[in-house]
Amino acid sequence: MTSLDWTIVTFYAAAMIGLSLFLARGQKSQADYYVGGRNLPWWAIGLSTMATQTSAISFISIPAFVALKPGGGLTWLQYELAVPLAMIGVAMLLLPFFRQLGLISVYEYLEHRFGPSVRYLLSAVFLLSRALGTGVGLYASGLVLAVILDLELWITILTMGLITLIYDTIGGIKGVIYSDVVQSLILLAGVFIIIGFALEHLDGMDSVFSLIPADRWQALDLTWGLSGESAAPFWGFLVGGFFLYMSYYGADQSQVQRELSASSVADTRRSLYLNGFARFPLTLGYVIMGLTLGAAFMVSPDLQQSLEGQKYDFLVPAFVLHELPVGIRGLLISALLAASMSSLDSALNSLSAATMRDFVERGRTLAERRILLLSKVTTVFWGLVITGFAFVVGGISDTIIESINKIGSAFYGPILAAFLVGVLSRKATAVGMFAGIISGVAFNLYLWIFLPDVFWMWWNFTGLLVAVAVTFAISLVRIRAGSAGGSTGFRFSVRSGGSNPDGDAQTIRRYTLGGSGLFERGPLWRPAYSLLILYFFLLLGILLFLNYAAENLIPAVG
Repeated sequence: MTSLDWTIVTFYAAAMIGLSLFLARGQKSQADYYVGGRNLPWWAIGLSTMATQTSAISFISIPAFVALKPGGGLTWLQYELAVPLAMIGVAMLLLPFFRQLGLISVYEYLEHRFGPSVRYLLSAVFLLSRALGTGVGLYASGLVLAVILDLELWITILTMGLITLIYDTIGGIKGVIYSDVVQSLILLAGVFIIIGFALEHLDGMDSVFSLIPADRWQALDLTWGLSGESAAPFWGFLVGGFFLYMSYYGADQSQVQRELSASSVADTRRSLYLNGFARFPLTLGYVIMGLTLGAAFMVSPDLQQSLEGQKYDFLVPAFVLHELPVGIRGLLISALLAASMSSLDSALNSLSAATMRDFVERGRTLAERRILLLSKVTTVFWGLVITGFAFVVGGISDTIIESINKIGSAFYGPILAAFLVGVLSRKATAVGMFAGIISGVAFNLYLWIFLPDVFWMWWNFTGLLVAVAVTFAISLVRIRAGSAGGSTGFRFSVRSGGSNPDGDAQTIRRYTLGGSGLFERGPLWRPAYSLLILYFFLLLGILLFLNYAAENLIPAVG
């Protein structure tokens, strides 16, 4: 690192803090801090969501998976297939309903529908899983900086955490969203820079075709992933991915909070459509970056030596360190900072929102200025917690991208089950839902520990299936006991506008789609949904063509 590189990195960090100071002007209420006064533009929300999804974890680990991981290659593109289909489910069933209720924490809905116990449970599950997952992301960022800057890992983790904590605490959700827009552009520039320098190092794309083995060009692996037969099974990615994305975009506070910041339901949908259509091209950029870096690795003794005994995730930082010139190296480090901050900042703000709305404020009457102060204090608290997690969660899998997705997949299915059951059914009771969530998470943890051959993406489906089954089984027993004259028991005393749905049929009707009147306010099916379905088949066609090319064209070139 030269003085020019340090100047670029320092300027970037200072600019993020300055941007948050500017955006924090006029910040007077909790609604300003957490949902931006509900008037933020849809395109900024959509780009912010994509920046979080395509963070340092993606920037580092997807190229490593494509280039080096056994069983890797272009099969990672299967991960994106379910996104357009999941956006239809979220835009049709969940987000418009939550917008209608005027929520800040999405878990507030669960109290209206089921009572406070389910709200507490789901919010606590979110807090734990999101903090752990974000700790993995911070670890990834610290790892990159430690390699490039030749610093101790603990120094880089603390530095990253502190910078993000400062601008996030000051700017709130507005600072998160607009800084993510800037960061997404810097990150995209970083992808093109690395691809360009790798190709220059290789004398063009012909070297990539000749050096990368044909099996890594296979984009579809038409296996199920239930018995350890594949590292990237198609059906595991498609089925598990659908429920993962439904949960992530429709029931995860870190994403829903941003979508609730739009000025209208129509804008909320537009932000989802942007993700549905634009995520695949961005991921394709990461995949191309992985192919070019893999080829560069084949011909570079320096890269090969630097990765001896190291995890695959060292590939990108090693290339930046050894192959990029002065100044460009500083820009790439800024891109990595951008990528890591985009996931960390949104997590901090959403963790703070869920903590305040679901635990600190519930049942209390506090002055608005005090609520705003406590919101910022809570943001600081979670920043310290995540920084602590970063020191202990880095070694879960061979690549960081798998680590964070394993953490999420253990929880996402049961979380989604709670919202889908609540929105679509009037039969489920609070006791049944509570037991269903616990059972779904417990079953996934059992799979993780005792059945490791089941591909981890399936956990999103198995967790939901178990949660729904247990919920309705227990609810049916309780309903029959009540109709037979027995006591259904376990009723809630709910404060601050809550309800007791086990004994209030009118409340249940109001907080399900069938009784909310939402279906009558506009068409259920929209032209954009048809386009998303066509886009899904287009993506599938692209992956089929890549398989054909891997079997018939790439070997001839090589």
